[in-house]
Amino acid sequence: MTTLYDIDARTIDGETKKLGDYAGKTLLVVNVASKCGFTPQYAGLEALYKKYADKGLVILGFPCNQFGAQEPGSESEIASFCSTSYGVSFPMFAKIDVNGEKAHPLYKLLKHEAPGLLGSEAIKWNFTKFLVDKTGKVVKRYAPTDTPQSLEKDIEAAL
Repeated sequence: MTTLYDIDARTIDGETKKLGDYAGKTLLVVNVASKCGFTPQYAGLEALYKKYADKGLVILGFPCNQFGAQEPGSESEIASFCSTSYGVSFPMFAKIDVNGEKAHPLYKLLKHEAPGLLGSEAIKWNFTKFLVDKTGKVVKRYAPTDTPQSLEKDIEAAL
């Protein structure tokens, strides 16, 4: 059976990254977008990353253009926006699909291990978040409306 650590993803800079490199870390995986009502959550995500990175938290941002075409830019435009507008320093990845036939293997796994309301595996919108423990097990799925700060107790428990 495929685990999270068996999956590779392309970084926003075009490098292939093995998610196994994050073994032993607590992960918060988020599908992000630059032109969404939830985009200001980048600030909260960055604050969490700065606060808990030394304790083993890694936030992984995966841009996605599947919801209202709210991530239309290229990887370089996305990287520039995140850096300039929010000072994002956590790892960002290349734009992916999170739903449908072309959904990235990581999201297929996350959705299967932590379905949403009524057992639905579909991602409903940008800034859906998944908390993954140090062993690669998906602990919890959070709605886009859940602010990064509201996840702090769960993150602390997972660390």
